Amino acid sequence: MEDIINAINYWMQTLPKEYDSMAETEISNRPLPNKWSKKEILGHLCDSALNNINRFIKIQYEEQPFVIQSYNQDQWVILQNYQERPLEEIVNLFLSLNEQIINIISNIPKERLSYLCDIGNKQETLEWLVKDYLNHMEHHINNQILNKNN
Repeated sequence: MEDIINAINYWMQTLPKEYDSMAETEISNRPLPNKWSKKEILGHLCDSALNNINRFIKIQYEEQPFVIQSYNQDQWVILQNYQERPLEEIVNLFLSLNEQIINIISNIPKERLSYLCDIGNKQETLEWLVKDYLNHMEHHINNQILNKNN
């Protein structure tokens, strides 16, 4: 878990600086009408954190396998109106939520990392879910926010 915590901390330090270096047009531009802007992608990462906070806690005490409920990502982004909100608000939300994620995963007893969750078509462990949270975050950061893999 230490590597995951370090990686989340890295992004908490790095991502605000990356956004600060971008022009407002770059942050708010939607590449296509049905694609998110970089501001909305950051909002989506906040939504992911919100949903995973719930999952990381509940999987530790509810009956196993804990059934992961999906959520409509597009509706979350639309209904929270990330596109029209000040970037600073979204950055602060991202930082606060990820501080909470770090707090939660820092306090997961080692034996609970093997607790199972049902992700729809298969079962995975809590440890896998935590790693997947980071992988999902880094996918959006590297491929869409920083455009490193384009």
